[in-house]
Amino acid sequence: MVMDYRSFFPAAEIKALQDVLRKKQQWTSRPKKGFLRYQEPCASVNHLHARYCDFTGDTVIIGRENEISKQERDCVENVLRGFMPWRKGPFKIFDITIDAEWRSERKWNRILPELPCLENKIVGDIGCNNGYYMFRMLPHQPRLVLGFEPYIQHYYSCRTLNSFARKKNLRIELLGIEHLQLFPDSFDVLFCLGILYHRQSPITALRDIFTSLKAGGTVIIESQAIAGEQSMALFPEKTYAKVPGTWFVPTASCLHNWLNRSGFTDIKQFCMHPMSNQEQRKTDWMVFESYDDFIDDSDPSKTVEGYPSPWRVFFKATK
Repeated sequence: MVMDYRSFFPAAEIKALQDVLRKKQQWTSRPKKGFLRYQEPCASVNHLHARYCDFTGDTVIIGRENEISKQERDCVENVLRGFMPWRKGPFKIFDITIDAEWRSERKWNRILPELPCLENKIVGDIGCNNGYYMFRMLPHQPRLVLGFEPYIQHYYSCRTLNSFARKKNLRIELLGIEHLQLFPDSFDVLFCLGILYHRQSPITALRDIFTSLKAGGTVIIESQAIAGEQSMALFPEKTYAKVPGTWFVPTASCLHNWLNRSGFTDIKQFCMHPMSNQEQRKTDWMVFESYDDFIDDSDPSKTVEGYPSPWRVFFKATK
């Protein structure tokens, strides 16, 4: 069933949005192995409902152990492990601890002092992954948090978590940042965390964000970056830190200029820090290569390709 967003977004744009969502639903309803791998496990546990949830702490807690039977809990754990690798977290689902690759609570705690008011606001999370940050937004009482997530693995992991939590003001759609054009003047707040450097045209992405914000709306940007005072961006030959989908890795001043030339005002850089294996690492829930595998063993100031090691930079800006 296609969600009805008429009460949230401008009526003139709803038909185009609904048409895209209807096509996405038809796409995912096809009996393809890739979809069934995640659809069927999600459907197998969506009858379970967590009576207790807590989104105020570092760990997103959905349900307690005694709320379901041991057999149901074993089933839930099997389903959750089927969604591996878990990139964002931590979570505790019916007392099943998911230690994700990223210590996402650290990023959220850096954002909190600059968090705009979310109460009764329309909020978007671009590239929301499994929804960790959206769950952390819920205690701030947004009217709606809409997650944009084009990857079916992450989409269904978030759908599964919210099938337990049953939070009606949290929704996720199989949409990417390129679909922001369907939402002109629609959002009070947009989060774009860890996305820009994966875009072939970061300026186009920023202009789409600008267009989809309401007048006076706020964007929170967090991006991979390189150290340096000059306004420049690294354009890797093939990969950056072994990631082939990395296009432009800016300095902080470069990203500031991108925001400025995209139309934003009140641009504020509020954090920048070097990456480390304290924040991104292998775990039992993410068993593949992680930060230590991306950095030169003999010189931690460089990636394995010889580029400057990654930093993370945070900005807040207004339309």
